[in-house]
This record gives sequence, structure tokens and C-alpha cells, in this order.
Amino acid sequence: MQLDPQGVAPDDLSHAGSVVDKAIEYMLEQNIAPISAASALLGGALGLLARTMDDRSIAGVLRNALASVESGELREMRDHLPGGDAHP
Repeated sequence: MQLDPQGVAPDDLSHAGSVVDKAIEYMLEQNIAPISAASALLGGALGLLARTMDDRSIAGVLRNALASVESGELREMRDHLPGGDAHP
């Protein structure tokens, strides 16, 4: 696994993201509620982290995710999607 030039993301992150996007698309086509799909993906992600990282590292990943929410980064992403401004 190679890191990007800034040493942050593995080089296969884009591929993994594409696979997850397809899984989300499939779940929504199967009429799985978005909250159910998101909860299943989050549970799976936490399970994978638990098998591959120590608790302190997992907490760091979760702190980074929370910082993205608190900074408005996810809101900006939502606002750029069709119908994304439905929930301020």
C-alpha cells in the first residue's frame, strides 16, 4: 500500500471509494433507506477498523470525521448535491 505524496491517503483509496459508491447506489436501488444503508456502512467500517487498528487510532479517525462535520465540510458537500439543501 503506497501513500500519496503528502503521506495521507493510500493509492487505492479512489478505487475503494468507487466500490463503496456502487454499493450505496445498489442499496438505494433496492429501496434500502439511506439511514439504514449509512448505518450498515458505518458499522462495517468500524468493524474493519477494529480488526486492523488499535483503539487510539480508531478514535483519531473518528475525531477527524467529527471535525469534518463540525467544520461544515460535509454540509458543503451536501449543498452541492441535487436536492442537497433540504436539511440545513
